[in-house]
Amino acid sequence: MFSALAALAGMDGRKVQQARRALSFIAPHRKTISVILVLMLLVAALGALEPLIYKLVFDRLGSNTGFARLLMAVGAIVAAALVKEALNGLSNWLSWKVRLSVNYKLLDVTTARLHSLPLSYHREETVGGLMTRLNHGINGFVTGISDLAFNILPGLIYLSISVVVMFRLDWRLSLLVVFFAPLPAMIGVAASHEQTARESSLLYRWGVIFSRFNEVLSGIVTVKSFAMEEAERRRFMGDVAQAHGIVRKGVLTDTRIGAAQNLVVMLAKSASIGLAIYLIQRGETTVGTLMAFLGYQGGIFGPVNSLTGVYQTLRKAGISFDIVFSILDAEDRLRDAPHALPLHDVKGEVVFSQVSFGYNEERRVLNGIDLHVQPGQTIAIVGPSGSGKTTLISLLQRFYDPTTGCIKLDGNDLRELQQRSLRRQIGVVLQDALVFNDTIRNNIAYGRPDATDAEIEDAARAANAHGFIGNLPGGYDFVVGERGCRISVGERQRISIARALLKNPSLLILDEATSALDAESEVLVQEALDRLVQGRTSFIIAHRLSTVVGAHRILVLKDGEIIESDSHESLMEQDGYYASLVRCQSRGLLPA
Repeated sequence: MFSALAALAGMDGRKVQQARRALSFIAPHRKTISVILVLMLLVAALGALEPLIYKLVFDRLGSNTGFARLLMAVGAIVAAALVKEALNGLSNWLSWKVRLSVNYKLLDVTTARLHSLPLSYHREETVGGLMTRLNHGINGFVTGISDLAFNILPGLIYLSISVVVMFRLDWRLSLLVVFFAPLPAMIGVAASHEQTARESSLLYRWGVIFSRFNEVLSGIVTVKSFAMEEAERRRFMGDVAQAHGIVRKGVLTDTRIGAAQNLVVMLAKSASIGLAIYLIQRGETTVGTLMAFLGYQGGIFGPVNSLTGVYQTLRKAGISFDIVFSILDAEDRLRDAPHALPLHDVKGEVVFSQVSFGYNEERRVLNGIDLHVQPGQTIAIVGPSGSGKTTLISLLQRFYDPTTGCIKLDGNDLRELQQRSLRRQIGVVLQDALVFNDTIRNNIAYGRPDATDAEIEDAARAANAHGFIGNLPGGYDFVVGERGCRISVGERQRISIARALLKNPSLLILDEATSALDAESEVLVQEALDRLVQGRTSFIIAHRLSTVVGAHRILVLKDGEIIESDSHESLMEQDGYYASLVRCQSRGLLPA
């Protein structure tokens, strides 16, 4: 039955497979769904019984039937209605219980997948667009599989019972109703192509709109700095107005379709009443039969339209299936190997062997990098923008794999290690330190949620952060605001350092950790960083060369290659590219 409906809906083999896969999300709820279907079957049976009671009542109105019997019939109608509503309420509650459970499971697997996908995926997707698509996708997904699970079978059961009873009552009236019954469904099917195209277009538009809106809010400082608030508002509202125009046009179309379907139903009822009156006058049927038919007629058009709705839902759900499965099936070339090993007791020996890398085939960012770092060494990486400094560090964290060559940690190829295990051993302090809209305590403990208050405070002291934290309202329970907007850049940086200290990593990465700081904040942060690198293999990316003078070795990257590598003193004696960078930065500060 499912395959036939899917084929009728114009779903190709891939869509059918997607729909079957979608149904697997409700498989754990088989028992609850079985109860729901039994309840719906009872509701359908009671619904089919109700018009027969009407027939009994109206056929006996003109006879000598006692008032008590008529009252009993009316009571039976009321009792059937009450039981029907009770069963409907219970089945509706159970249906929503299943829907919410499926929604939760779907959110769980999609968010888990989004967290596990590599950076290359997230850099191709905008945050606002992804969240909009995900929200629409999951809602459409749940609606689609709910309709498949709860609407098809009950609708068919009620339709079958009604048709059988109607033909037993009067075959002529039945043929007339059967003639009209498919027409509203055919109208709905004809309109479904436009509705599906509209749904797809709106989904794309809302994704683009909220992607831009997210960018604007994230960069609100830039927007205000250029006095572009009004321009961005007009742009956003203009895009929303265009989307609303599509919605209004769609509502008009849907209203016309609904009116056409209702007109068919009205014509069916009028024709049935006309034929029934003719037959009643000839003595070939009864008023009760007419009343029963009118009841069944409404009952037939409802399930037929419901099945049409499932058809339309299947087509619309195909869009949602595409969104959800595009996330679940997104290619992950960086997934752990089946035999990947956990990482323990890291010494910190790092080896790059002929490592080359490019984000695309047209341009390589790194070319033939050879590097051997001993445990506990501090390696500074300097060079012009675009030379590959951050890319080199990204490869060390295995955010990407080398195009050629390999990277080893303590003799283990990174591709043979579990990624989460590897990253637990690496502490990172970035130029733009990210802190969450949470308490300072929770931000410091982000990498170690089980840390004690004493350990958190010790890390804060080592990061020169305990002093300013004590002056904040609530101290460690102070909420820093979105992206740390309620504290300064230097304070955010020190919280980030405390977080890295608390994590106690074996390897450390400092990416422009002091470049955005004023001189006073830089002194405090640099003192904290000096404590942080002690005893750890450390990689420091810096444009301020004064911060890397004490490194064991300085790598000078240019055009993706290491052109110089030595200590500060030796590089200055060589008077090469590094020495020229130092002279550029110290011009005007030192005597000629």
